[in-house]
Amino acid sequence: MIYVALGCLLLFLVLRAGAMPVFNRRGWKFVTAAGAILAFAGAAFAGLREAWVPATVLVVMGLWLAASARRSGATEARAPSEPMSLTEARSILGVDEGATPAEIKAAYTRLMRLAHPDKGGTAGLASQLNAARDRLLKG
Repeated sequence: MIYVALGCLLLFLVLRAGAMPVFNRRGWKFVTAAGAILAFAGAAFAGLREAWVPATVLVVMGLWLAASARRSGATEARAPSEPMSLTEARSILGVDEGATPAEIKAAYTRLMRLAHPDKGGTAGLASQLNAARDRLLKG
C-alpha cells in the first residue's frame, strides 16, 4: 500500500510540474503518455497479486493520463496589451526599414508557411506574425 501512496505522490508532483511552463505541449504529452503506460503496468501487476483496490486506482489514473495526453491543448492567443512598435514588427518579419508592401507580404507568407498552427507552429507565433504584418502595412 505504501507503493500506491508513493505513486500517487509522484503523480501529483508530475502534474504540478506540468502546470508550470517547464514542459511544452509535446513534452507534456510524452510525460502523460508514459505515466499512463506505467499506471497500466502497475495495475496489471497489482491485479496479478490480487490487490484489487490499488489496481482499480491505477487503472483510473492511467485512463485519466491517457485522456489528458490525447487532448489537443490548443489555446487562442491573447491580444498584446500594447501595440507593437515598427522596429519590433520589422525584426519579426525580417524586413528592412524601407521595405515595400510586396516585400512585407512576401516575408509574411514565407514565415507563415513555417509557423502556421496547422503546419506544426504555434498560435502565439502566428498571431505575432499577423500583428507584425498588420502594423507594417497599416502604420
